[in-house]
This record gives sequence, structure tokens and C-alpha cells, in this order.
Amino acid sequence: MSRDGSGGRAVPPGGSPGGSPGGQGPGKILNVANELTIARILLVPVFVACLFAGGTGWRLAALAVFAVASVTDLIDGRLARSRGLVTDFGKIADPIADKALTGSALISLTVLGELPGWVTALILVREVGVTLLRFAVIRRGVIAASPGGKLKTLLQVAAICLYVLPPAASPPAAVREVVMAVAVVVTLVTGADYVVRAVRLYRGSA
Repeated sequence: MSRDGSGGRAVPPGGSPGGSPGGQGPGKILNVANELTIARILLVPVFVACLFAGGTGWRLAALAVFAVASVTDLIDGRLARSRGLVTDFGKIADPIADKALTGSALISLTVLGELPGWVTALILVREVGVTLLRFAVIRRGVIAASPGGKLKTLLQVAAICLYVLPPAASPPAAVREVVMAVAVVVTLVTGADYVVRAVRLYRGSA
């Protein structure tokens, strides 16, 4: 989730900017929100290793790791906004962590022959393109996450989880294919929306 909210807050006695005692303010890189982002990045190779290990137990372990990493994606953004912990590091690292997690899952499933390569290519081109777009206009403003963007993330996570499930617990192939197809459509539509918003932001600030 993108950390798109910030704002000035009074500095309490003995505290730090952002109202967080113990140096957890927006100026400190290693605050709890950014630590969760870093943890998500570190979980990526663990997830991939479990997925390629094979077997029902390892697939369930991969699913658990992916689920935990996805939850940190939900929590870190909310913490950053609610506690005034938004940092430049977080603005850059958070989308990178998101793309690393979903990208590694999609590429791994394609390498394993369980997901068509064109699906992975479409999603990755959109995700990388939007991330580069965010960086290109970051000095002019932050493109806030839209409801469609949040829906896109939810659908991608749900679809990937269905594919990661071991065969014994997996739903019919048609179910996961439909969920992935919807995720791809929403991914492309929201990608186009981000392009339009970035152009408006650039023109408005210019």
C-alpha cells in the first residue's frame, strides 16, 4: 500500500516529530512501518524457496509466508499514515517491496508451469511501469492509492494464493483462472488510471 498521507504534528515533550516517542517520527528511517516493509522484502526469498521445494507441506509453508508478507503490506501503510511515520524511504521501498513479492510469486508460478507467461508479463509490465511513473513524478507529488488500486492488490493476492495452494487443497482450475483473469483486467484498468493521474499531476504542478 502506498504511504500517501502526511502532515505536520506537534512534537511532544521527550518525543519526536510525528508524536511517536523513542525516535519513531517521520524523519527516522527505521520506524516500525519501514521495518515491516524491510521484513516483507526479506520474506520474498523465503517464499520462493518454499514454493520450489515442492510437496504439500512446503506449498502450505509458501502460502503462509506469502500471506504474512501480504498482511505486512496492509499494516505498514496504515501505521505510516496514522502515526505520522511517512518517510521518503518508505515511499520508495514500499512499492518496491510490493512488486518484489507479487513479481516473485508470478514468475515462480510461471517457471513451475502453473501460470501462463503472458499473464505474468502483463501484470509485471503494468506494476513496473506504475512504479517508475510514481518515481518520475514524486518530486511534484505522491499519486495516492485509489480504491481501484487497493482492489487490484486484493485480487492479485487472492489469485496468487489460489495458485500456491497444494493440488489436494486447490479449487477447480476454472475458479482460480477466473479470479486471475479479473485481477489482470483490474490491474490493466487501474494502470491506465495511474497514467492519467500522473499526467494531470505533472501538468498541474508545472
